[in-house]
Amino acid sequence: MTSTRDKILQTLLKKPRSTINDLAEAVGINPISVRHHLTNLQIEGLVEGQEERHGVGRPRLAYVLTEAGMEKFPTRYMKLTTRLLAQIKETLPAATASKLFSQIGESLADQYADEIKDLSIEERLDLVKSVLAQEGFNVEWEKKNEQYQIHESTCPYYQIGIVHPEVCTVDQTIISKMLALPVNKVQCILSGNSQCTYMVQPTAAKNKTFHKQR
Repeated sequence: MTSTRDKILQTLLKKPRSTINDLAEAVGINPISVRHHLTNLQIEGLVEGQEERHGVGRPRLAYVLTEAGMEKFPTRYMKLTTRLLAQIKETLPAATASKLFSQIGESLADQYADEIKDLSIEERLDLVKSVLAQEGFNVEWEKKNEQYQIHESTCPYYQIGIVHPEVCTVDQTIISKMLALPVNKVQCILSGNSQCTYMVQPTAAKNKTFHKQR
């Protein structure tokens, strides 16, 4: 049986910018109950209210699904993405196709060029962690002796990577470019490991402070 909150989400999928009264009529409950459900859905980040003018007087609130709300519904994005990548690899030389993934990582890293240029290695690692988190990775790093280890316990590219492992180049390129150092991958989730691990050996690093993310 479909819950009331699911009915509200489904209504917003079919009819974005619905008001509380629109939703109450569509779902078959009173506006007060709709308001209660919308409050919870907004707290969860699935719905947002936007002011909408409709003539004179105060603007009314119209509700739409957020990106997270849209992801609650089945999509064909994954199939489309894997098909596009397969077509790219069939059309272009292997080296050129692989370079495309590196270029994606370089483009993302370049967005932080001004912000990162005066940072220490460990400050850069913190920024790398933040940037990769925005891409959907769960990242921690630690220093062991003179090496830094970067651990990714989740991979947002996993389903695509099963078919197209070249996608792993994206995050590795981001890390390498933002640190301005070579990065060596020693563990990979796609290979059956519990996490992806990258090793960095900063030959000129002088910061001896041990730093481990909690």
